[in-house]
Amino acid sequence: MQKLGRFPAAPALEHPCFSDRAHSQFARIHLPVAPKCNIRCAYCDHRSDCPNESRPGLASRVIQPQEALQWVESALLRDPRLRVAGIAGPGEPLANPQTFRTLKMLRARFPFLTLCLSTNGLALPAFLPRLVEAGVDTLTVTINTLRLPTARQIYREIRTQDTACSLSERCSTLLSSQQEGVKMAVEQGIAVKINMVVIPGINDDQTAEVAAFAAAAGASVMNLMPLIPQADLRRLTAPSPQQMAALRHEAAAFLPQLSHCRQCRADAYGIPGEES
Repeated sequence: MQKLGRFPAAPALEHPCFSDRAHSQFARIHLPVAPKCNIRCAYCDHRSDCPNESRPGLASRVIQPQEALQWVESALLRDPRLRVAGIAGPGEPLANPQTFRTLKMLRARFPFLTLCLSTNGLALPAFLPRLVEAGVDTLTVTINTLRLPTARQIYREIRTQDTACSLSERCSTLLSSQQEGVKMAVEQGIAVKINMVVIPGINDDQTAEVAAFAAAAGASVMNLMPLIPQADLRRLTAPSPQQMAALRHEAAAFLPQLSHCRQCRADAYGIPGEES
């Protein structure tokens, strides 16, 4: 089957979270400027922080936009391999005004860096024009399912402007926003990566389905991430490396797969997998 995904844009070729080849060659920095989140996922737990633990949502502390510039300045002095400055939390970047102030300041101060953002996609259609204006080059959107019944199993709370909506209606809004936002971002020339958390017994039969959508929408790459059992899903068992390999092989029929993701912290820095 022919892959339909778009060939990665130039900024993504040196992005360690978009390219297996770049993963061990170039550094990235995640700037934890976005503490608030508009969704509560059943697998997400931000309540603890261990500097030696690597998982999304963890950060030792939240910083302000001006401090983010100082972090990047210092990182560039330490490591000339730095290519990417990204915002991945510890909450949802698009739910925090600090995100846009940080992006604007980064683009003005470091025009040579690739700017990256990770989002759950709920507010992506509404804020995409601001991301384009800020000069965002690469975008990661987490899409765990295209199916409403599955979404109701994964998302415990979704905050939208219409407070009268049921959770089911909000899940429907989330799914449509994610899909619309990906298509809009690709049309604007932003390189898009799709993250999907593989949850055994809940969405592990849907990875190819999400990959097919992502490819048709023009995404560049897909990243299947094994569930880290915690929060409401702490009693589940994480998928095995063999299971993940099989799912990546199936999804690769539609879209190139990133296979070396470290599920990085929201304040990660350096070459993925290397301590700094």
